[in-house]
Amino acid sequence: MDTHLLAAGLPALGWALHGGLLWRNLTTARRDPLTGLHTRAGWTARADRLLSRHSDAVVVLVDLDDFKAINDTYGHAAGDTALTSTARRLADWCGRHGIAARLGGDEFAAIVTDPAHTAGIPALQAALDQPVTHNGHVLPVAASVGHCSRAHLPVPVLTDALSAADASMYAAKGHGRRNTR
Repeated sequence: MDTHLLAAGLPALGWALHGGLLWRNLTTARRDPLTGLHTRAGWTARADRLLSRHSDAVVVLVDLDDFKAINDTYGHAAGDTALTSTARRLADWCGRHGIAARLGGDEFAAIVTDPAHTAGIPALQAALDQPVTHNGHVLPVAASVGHCSRAHLPVPVLTDALSAADASMYAAKGHGRRNTR
């Protein structure tokens, strides 16, 4: 074997391995390690594209109600169980017609491109308001859900949709648990 050929190929192999590791790290950084959902950065770019392309798109914000009480009463592992259950329920609701994200803490977001397929916001609310079992304890999980349809936006911009969904979510919180607007 020609040593010059081997010497030339080793750096190329090194760069290929390095590139693969960088790609894996970038992909991992765009996923929440606890829930497996997209992070804010990973979700925002995709949601922006989906919103601009689908006239029926709906942006959803979810905030767990009384999440601090779950952590304080049952411990952080129980809080993690509530978070992972919420993430799974939101991702299941989106199905292949949308994407979900954990924005941080107990705050989640989603965009669906075919809201008829998901049976709408009431179905999501019902799924999110189901209790979760952790170490023999039934955790009272509930969420406030806000949403904004692209049809209600003068210009289909994600920041405006998120602002409208946020206002809707806080209006639901103002009406007590298990409410949506």
